[in-house]
Amino acid sequence: MNHLDIRHDIDSAVTVSAGGTELFRYVYRPDSPQLESPKPYLHPIRTRAGHLVSLFRPWDHVWHKGIALSLPHVGEENFWGGPTYVHGQFYVQLENNGTQLHRRFTRMEQVDGAAELVHELDWTTQGGAPWITERRSLRARLLSDEAWMLTFETELRNVSGADFAIGSPTTKGRENAGYGGLFWRGPRAFTGGRLVTAEGSGSGNDMRGQRHEWMGFAGRHDDIDATSLVLMVDDAENPHHPPQWFARSEEFACLNPAPFFSEELTIQDGEAVRFRYGVGIADADADAAVELAVAVRKSL
Repeated sequence: MNHLDIRHDIDSAVTVSAGGTELFRYVYRPDSPQLESPKPYLHPIRTRAGHLVSLFRPWDHVWHKGIALSLPHVGEENFWGGPTYVHGQFYVQLENNGTQLHRRFTRMEQVDGAAELVHELDWTTQGGAPWITERRSLRARLLSDEAWMLTFETELRNVSGADFAIGSPTTKGRENAGYGGLFWRGPRAFTGGRLVTAEGSGSGNDMRGQRHEWMGFAGRHDDIDATSLVLMVDDAENPHHPPQWFARSEEFACLNPAPFFSEELTIQDGEAVRFRYGVGIADADADAAVELAVAVRKSL
């Protein structure tokens, strides 16, 4: 297996590559409009063979950006982007689109064959009030000639001056729309793809809202005769583990282990909550999901 290379474009992004293939670009100072709740994101994301498995700013949801940590309801603030779900009114555009602002990196290096980034962020409301301080870690590791994984860890500390609850549109009254957390948006070509878990497979309509330790999405590419697999594993120490999953395949491709799907999590002022995820990216189809999940869990 090849080693990982790190390239830092100062005040913009970090790119991690293997054997000449850019596995991902992590944009930590985006130029997103305020309406889209500016936040760091990973895009483009590629398999080891170089096949693209992420989508940036799709016309249907311009705030979807590859893989990003996005929270639609943090108290009355929106760190997801776009309108806020208000029960009885559906979605309403409010002046509450907050920002995740990069403060500094505390580590950017290769460690035991992995590429590791550690940085600190300040989450502020649209009005400029401090809301959350975050310590985030991204660690990329090669699993095989066909697969690699990303470990995503975060500690979110409430600095708003009051307790707040993290929730979703479902906790606010919209049925089966419990999105929020680490969110992946897949390529257009993956529409109609196959979701797979340890218990079986199906469509987004079949699987959305179910509880699983992991879930994968197998999609076919346009232009090339290839299938790729994206898989997310929830750490056993995460709140509300195993999570309910927000997933779609009919309208578009997405995966989201959603810890606040149907139950809010209240964070007291000054307290912190921690999450840890493993994301597997492979040149494979759905039949390889169990093996990939085992490899990701082992390295997580």
